[in-house]
Amino acid sequence: MELAVAVVILIIAVIFIARSVKVVPQQNAWVKERLGKYAGTLAPGLNLLVPFIDKVAYKHSLKEIPLDVPSQICITRDNTQLQVDGILYFQVTDPMRASYGSSNYIMAVTQLAQTSLRSVIGKLELDKTFEERDIINAQIVQAIDEAALNWGVKVLRYEIKDLTPPKEILHAMQAQITAEREKRALIAASEGRRQEQINIATGEREAFIARSEGEKQAVINKAQGEAESIKAVAEANAQAIERVASAIRQPGGEQAVQLKVAEKAVEAYSQVASDAT
Repeated sequence: MELAVAVVILIIAVIFIARSVKVVPQQNAWVKERLGKYAGTLAPGLNLLVPFIDKVAYKHSLKEIPLDVPSQICITRDNTQLQVDGILYFQVTDPMRASYGSSNYIMAVTQLAQTSLRSVIGKLELDKTFEERDIINAQIVQAIDEAALNWGVKVLRYEIKDLTPPKEILHAMQAQITAEREKRALIAASEGRRQEQINIATGEREAFIARSEGEKQAVINKAQGEAESIKAVAEANAQAIERVASAIRQPGGEQAVQLKVAEKAVEAYSQVASDAT
């Protein structure tokens, strides 16, 4: 009998301990209620509750959570239908509001993401939806984040995964891309031929300049050679004259000059007489 009572007491003690001791994992927050009313948030680690009075009503992860937003049809400003889907990243920042601000904050965030996406896409033309993905993502985050504060949720970012237009538009876009690619190829080939012609013309011009410079240098060298030759002759004549003058200034030099002049006169006279006969 006593053993049975001891076992019952032990079981009751275990139940009390199990109900009163709670270990919250890291990056988690548990909401505690006391007699059906919010009584606080349990932080990570060991927490004590009052058995049968306190209870853990909600459990939230504080990690970043990826949420797939279902694909939907959006209509652009120029009345083109687009099949769009994306992914949303959010985080619970206020466990109390996440518990009591909405009956299902995940569904609320998903629905708001879809309506915000339709609204943003509806303000853009088809071409802009492909060019301005980053702007679309930022506008959706801003629109959701304002409302999500009441749900204790922080929207971190939104990413469009796919933008799919109707098949006929997709084919037209592909044809346009092909035409643009061919156009760029033609332009590149034309630029290549143009550059080739420029290179040839540049080479010919540089060759002509080189020939002209060579001819110019040859003329300069010839003129310099002639000038040097004239200078050498002039210097030789000057030296000869200087030697003659120096000889005249020597004793007997003047008589020698007169004798030389007389000899030249006789030679000239003889030549004239010879020519006369």
